[in-house]
Amino acid sequence: MAIFPTEEWVQTFVEKLNSDERYAEIAHKWEGDFYFIIDPDDRLTEGMVYYFDLWHGKCREGFVVDDLNVKDPVFKLSAPYGNFARVVTGDVHPMQALMTRKLHVKGDLAILLRNVPVVLDFVRCAQEVTDSVV
Repeated sequence: MAIFPTEEWVQTFVEKLNSDERYAEIAHKWEGDFYFIIDPDDRLTEGMVYYFDLWHGKCREGFVVDDLNVKDPVFKLSAPYGNFARVVTGDVHPMQALMTRKLHVKGDLAILLRNVPVVLDFVRCAQEVTDSVV
């Protein structure tokens, strides 16, 4: 378990994705990478960006991004910190956050909507490694 959003949380989450049999089964056809762009708000003074490369039920790479030009992911999810925190703590359903624009998506939203079970299980893994939030 780790505190969101920290570098330790990213590494713990990557380990969870790579060891979770349920996620591996549900996401076995998924191919796509993400930037999670966490904008500052009244609880987080500096923004953060995470990168996750998800491929056939595994996370090939996950890290804190210092330079947005390092990767060109298929999806970019962005939101104020509080909105991300509510999703990773289970206070807000991830699909509700997407549909109500609490999380903004750059990329093909239709792909995410066709893969709701993958999205939900990805978030389940995030919730299971989140001890607390900043």
